[in-house]
Amino acid sequence: METKWLEDFVSLAETRSFSRSAQLRHVTQPAFSRRIQALEAWAGIDLVDRSSYPTRLTPAGETFHAQALEILGALQATRNMMRGHQASGQDMLSFAVPHSLAFSFFPHWVMGLRQRFGVVKSHLIALNVHDAVLRLTEANCDLLIAYHHPSQPLQLNPDRYEMLTLGHETLAAYAKADPHGKPMFSINPSSGDKVPYLSYAGGAYLGRLVDLIVKQAPSPLKLDALYETDMAEGLKAMALEGHGLAFLPGSSVIKELKSKHLVRAAPPGHYEVEMEIRIYRERPEMARYTKPASQSLWKFLGGVQNSLSGSA
Repeated sequence: METKWLEDFVSLAETRSFSRSAQLRHVTQPAFSRRIQALEAWAGIDLVDRSSYPTRLTPAGETFHAQALEILGALQATRNMMRGHQASGQDMLSFAVPHSLAFSFFPHWVMGLRQRFGVVKSHLIALNVHDAVLRLTEANCDLLIAYHHPSQPLQLNPDRYEMLTLGHETLAAYAKADPHGKPMFSINPSSGDKVPYLSYAGGAYLGRLVDLIVKQAPSPLKLDALYETDMAEGLKAMALEGHGLAFLPGSSVIKELKSKHLVRAAPPGHYEVEMEIRIYRERPEMARYTKPASQSLWKFLGGVQNSLSGSA
């Protein structure tokens, strides 16, 4: 028996929809169905009436639902009790942050907070986007920082999670500079030559945005993928060695542009996409426990966002 099976079952009892619960639990519908079946196998009885729509619980399922809520509540209460014994860690905030933001944006952002808000004691958890979102939905972090683009929204229920905007940055193509300060590789659809391309691995969030750039290009781009990874820092390292061009977030190449080791591989405003940088948290009224330090930081960030909106 796994705790996540109980959480899946409670979600299904609330939504009455396998597809909706699978979406909220950040798993595919087949995987979600298998977990419900595994729970039923463990219980030794059908808990869900699959002959009805919307989905209903069986009488045994209704009884089990009440017990599942009690079990999960007791587990969470025990967890909060254990956290209460760590008084020294109450001002330490855990941030789930995708790798691309953890290496570039996060250190600079925290330094800015130090000057405007005060010292923020932080525990950084660097992950891919999917796992970073899971950290938040499974209450294994205090805050989530991630990119947002309308074409690739994070599947977070706004009734349960709220967000603030921290800033914006651009995903664009860069390449190593030649001795004359020109890009060794550039995007030139009119040329018949293929361009060595450093690619994000399949499924990577930034990779999906690069796919959008390629799709929206006025002419087909002749990109010859010869290397891939799911980390922007890995692509930047290969670009610095002159292996090809890579699409990178602006915050990750500030030093390299200043030193002229990297340059734009396309004119500004072309073959790029702007992303929003957001911070998310579970709404305090929905969370069983929220650290005072997290509340204070969120209040400060909300004030900053409101002041920027008012001056816009």
